[in-house]
Amino acid sequence: MATGAHESVFNDVRDWLLAGKRVWLSTITETWGSSPRPAGSWLAVSSDGDWSGSVSGGCLEEDLLNRCVAGGPEIPRFIDYGISDHDRDQFRLPCGGRIRLLVEPLWPERDLPHVEAVLEALKARNPVARIVSLGSGIARCELADTRQAGITVDAQVLRHGLMPEFRLLLVGAGEVARYVADFARAADFSVTLCEPRPTFSEGWSHAGLPLVQALPDDLVSRSFNDPWAGVLALAHDPRVDDMALLAALNSGASYVGAMGSARTSAERRERLASLGLAQEQLGRLRAPIGINIPSKTPAEIAISVVADLIAARHHLRVARPSL
Repeated sequence: MATGAHESVFNDVRDWLLAGKRVWLSTITETWGSSPRPAGSWLAVSSDGDWSGSVSGGCLEEDLLNRCVAGGPEIPRFIDYGISDHDRDQFRLPCGGRIRLLVEPLWPERDLPHVEAVLEALKARNPVARIVSLGSGIARCELADTRQAGITVDAQVLRHGLMPEFRLLLVGAGEVARYVADFARAADFSVTLCEPRPTFSEGWSHAGLPLVQALPDDLVSRSFNDPWAGVLALAHDPRVDDMALLAALNSGASYVGAMGSARTSAERRERLASLGLAQEQLGRLRAPIGINIPSKTPAEIAISVVADLIAARHHLRVARPSL
């Protein structure tokens, strides 16, 4: 199972701090014009030159690596890229683009407890906010909610709201599931494949995507029942898909979708209604799943599905009301 970008970077930071290394964490705080990475993106660099994360398409990372390994700042420091024509030429920023970063030093003894607290909150599927003193560099964390996602900076502190990784449960082994998994993981989703049918599970041969042979309703209730979870019924078998959808539409999962034609989707809604689902619950079902490209091949269907997932995740992250 893949790990979300922030969690992955902080796992590396924790390992470096445990090894006694100093670390500098660069956070994009603002962007203007075109920029390859959004505000909140991280690049962590250790005193040995190890690095994790990304704050650009590659043009800024080398400069930040060199700065930190040569001796990064002792207190949080803002660095601006793309202000001058020289910056744009040297770092190949898009014309008119500008990025502001906060480079934050981390020490093993002082900052390891904070890093572990953030990781513990994210592992428990709780939104968490990092609050960093711009004067001292001392950071603390507190539980947050979806209304507090993103970056805010004032004269004294940086506040960075972090959301749990978005987990996907793909139900039904097949070519569509394989492509959805590949594209979704590249877009920073965590992916689990579930296949309860022995014929399909025993013949699954894609080593890069492990398969869990279990009933999908059990997995939904155990691990995919919060707002940062999605359940995708891709088996094309009502015995399997309906079991997953019944559980998912009764759960807190924010994204529930099923593959099939418009006619198949209408018949599915009738079956689910006969099994006791209310219209409000059925209204949450995205079927046919994905955006209307139109798509035909497994790869095209997967692209349409992941595009819709990205849009849904974005709306979840910027939502104002609490879920």
